[in-house]
Amino acid sequence: MKLKVAWLVLLSLMIVLLFSLSLAAQTATLSGTATDAKGKPIANAAVTLKPATGAPIEVHADADGNYRIPDLAPGEYTLSASGEGLSSKAIKVTVTTAPRQTVDVLLVPEQELPSAPQAAPSSAPASPSLQDLGFSSEQTQGNAQLQATLAKRTHMLKTHQKLGLITVIPMAATLITGPQAKAKGRNGGTIKEPTTANLDFHAALGGATTALYFSAAYFAIRAPRVPDTKKHGGIRWHEALAFVHGPGMILTPILGAMAYNQENNGEKAHGIAAQHGTVAYVTAIAYGTSIVAVSWPIHWKFWEK
Repeated sequence: MKLKVAWLVLLSLMIVLLFSLSLAAQTATLSGTATDAKGKPIANAAVTLKPATGAPIEVHADADGNYRIPDLAPGEYTLSASGEGLSSKAIKVTVTTAPRQTVDVLLVPEQELPSAPQAAPSSAPASPSLQDLGFSSEQTQGNAQLQATLAKRTHMLKTHQKLGLITVIPMAATLITGPQAKAKGRNGGTIKEPTTANLDFHAALGGATTALYFSAAYFAIRAPRVPDTKKHGGIRWHEALAFVHGPGMILTPILGAMAYNQENNGEKAHGIAAQHGTVAYVTAIAYGTSIVAVSWPIHWKFWEK
């Protein structure tokens, strides 16, 4: 029976690992070459990729006109380029889950591009630009590295969120099946043993929960940090509660393994193993609260006063 349980747990871990890897592979790298009408590469061309929402990402091509934009989340983008007095028209690009995608950019003299409709003259004074307000052009231009970091962090935290919510399902099932996996006590001088199926199923659910939990934690821990940003409100509660459910998710399977061996020998869980259920419930409550902390529509600034 022990071998059967080991195979069930191993199978659960493999399924979760493959699922996590498939989510991790959902970032893409967009690359290509910026050339003129004669096929000459445009060295150091400024390539701009603008997402449907958010700030644009700008990179520069190398000496051969090749550009590369990594860590892109799937979605709709607009690609354009300029350099050496040439510009390209905006190209609609759909980034998919394919790890590598290629889109070349053709640059032509600006006068050959379709002209944008001219705005009607207005007698109202023009609004001051950022340069008029004292910001340099370097300060007003997007930081390509920062934008790439933001895009990667956003994607990894979304994956963390998805895996975290999925973890709730086997976690709840593990708690529900817990009582059926316990020895019920003495009946006529003998201990009533749980069925093999109950023990195996409970152990497999626990293994799946643990694997999903640490997969979700991986994406949160490995998400790149953005400098000079402060966490507030529900995020602070969410991370603080991790110091409760994190150790709990380590301790629960250890105590569970001890309790399993005792139950498998026809004994009622005793010693520290008897606290397996209590630790599991505390861990689940802290985990659920951490999810509510970033989901519940509360004005968190009220709590920060």
